[in-house]
Amino acid sequence: MDELLQPGQLLARGVSRHLLGYGFVSIEEFVPARGLRVDVMGLGPKGEIWVIECKSSRADFQSDSKWQGYLDWCDRYFWAVDTDFPTDLLPDETGLIIADQYSAEIIRMGPESKLPAARRKVLTHKFATHAARRLQALRDPRI
Repeated sequence: MDELLQPGQLLARGVSRHLLGYGFVSIEEFVPARGLRVDVMGLGPKGEIWVIECKSSRADFQSDSKWQGYLDWCDRYFWAVDTDFPTDLLPDETGLIIADQYSAEIIRMGPESKLPAARRKVLTHKFATHAARRLQALRDPRI
């Protein structure tokens, strides 16, 4: 099955596995608002929300013009890249995760910028609804 996944999807899987160690649950390809689609959104044990964008190449990073729009939808923002990625391209004021398909390591913690309570509530509800719908679709693909 790994051969069917794109490089960014493999990074997202490693990131999601790593987040479990922090007590986070995560979903991939989540839409927090119209026009935005984050690679990984993590929901932490204290309700914290992290956004992780997975970049598999220089071209992938340079073609991403929307990433700053994600900052309003999380408490911390990270880039996840593999060991061959030129990390000097990534903004210093963001988090950095080195990942592969099996796991990851946080190299630089993203700065904290607390979400407003109302936005956190809406986003947490949307996260839960989205995750539940995905699970239901797996159990009953004909719905």
